[in-house]
Amino acid sequence: MSAEFQDHVALVTGGSRGIGRATALRLAQEGAHVAISYASRRAEADETVAAIRQLGRQAMAAPCNAARPDEVRQLVERTTSELGPISFLAHCGAISNIADHTQLSYELWREMIDVNLTGAYLAIFAVKDAMIAQGFGRIVMVSSIAALLPRQMQIHYSASKAGVMALTRCCAEAFAPHNVRVNCVVPGLVETEMADVLPPERKAEVIAATPLQRIGKPEELAALIRFLLSDESSYMTGQSVVASGGRLMMA
Repeated sequence: MSAEFQDHVALVTGGSRGIGRATALRLAQEGAHVAISYASRRAEADETVAAIRQLGRQAMAAPCNAARPDEVRQLVERTTSELGPISFLAHCGAISNIADHTQLSYELWREMIDVNLTGAYLAIFAVKDAMIAQGFGRIVMVSSIAALLPRQMQIHYSASKAGVMALTRCCAEAFAPHNVRVNCVVPGLVETEMADVLPPERKAEVIAATPLQRIGKPEELAALIRFLLSDESSYMTGQSVVASGGRLMMA
């Protein structure tokens, strides 16, 4: 266990599966009590909570539509009431789908922006005032390399994830005087259900174009999120850190 996480409270959105589940378990292993949210996968959320409790940590799960302000507010209020003040937020909840420009309706666009970008805003703004008041907070958002590379089949997804990176930078500067750091991880393709929106042949093309010749594992992203939440990254805020197996290399 790590003393910096011991008995602190972490909120992990999208914590029932994928990167969110891996992050919730990693933070529990570090000694944090963990609350997770889920959209519809109650069974998976309950399994994650059980796994956290087996590690000797307190845990809870709550349904939450990231695009609905009242549900996000209730999630934070319930977490604070049951577990205590939130020190760490890992916002992993998101959606993804594929549509070319002839299929991209306003409804598809609006859903993507509402969940991925407005949801990110709602999560940050639901926790930031308490973090500022207590003089401590660590926030990590999850974007995608789709924010940095052209995606003709994911115009809406790419735009939403680019917005998450901009939101990270702006909030980091605004909150820095209050000892609240905000950073962002930018994954390439990872072994999650979200990756399954790609046809098998496209997934094979992505792997072939990745220098490490594989896709990522949720646990690898969880380790990066843990680093950005920890004091090991104490001189970092407003950063978007790419983890893509070398598929995207930043100067």
